[in-house]
Amino acid sequence: MAGTGARTRIGEVRTVGIPVTDQDRAVSFYVENLGFEKRLDAAFGPGRRWVEVAPPGATTSIALMSVPAGGAGVDTQIRLATDDAAAAHADLRARGVDTDEELLLVPIPMFAFRDQDGNRLVIVQQPGAGSRP
Repeated sequence: MAGTGARTRIGEVRTVGIPVTDQDRAVSFYVENLGFEKRLDAAFGPGRRWVEVAPPGATTSIALMSVPAGGAGVDTQIRLATDDAAAAHADLRARGVDTDEELLLVPIPMFAFRDQDGNRLVIVQQPGAGSRP
């Protein structure tokens, strides 16, 4: 409840999950196309893996959660930050990443892209960073 003065023992968001149909293919996409680093790859029960990737230096990671075919391709609602959305857009397009055709400039520069399974993520320019294209 708001206004009760209650405190939380929760300190930060550590990991968010994205459904993927092939974890190895997903790791390749996030590491090779986005420049993320693989932080964790460990057995998680019989025949399962827990795989996390993240931008270098980030405190929050993305878990690449294995799901059956048809279980991926969602709008993740994840927003990734950049100092220059126009440069990030051009870079990802040059790498063959499925991005929106153009940069959205209002309220701040941003664009969406889709990973190898069609999961949608958005890159937003940090307020006050760079110049508006």
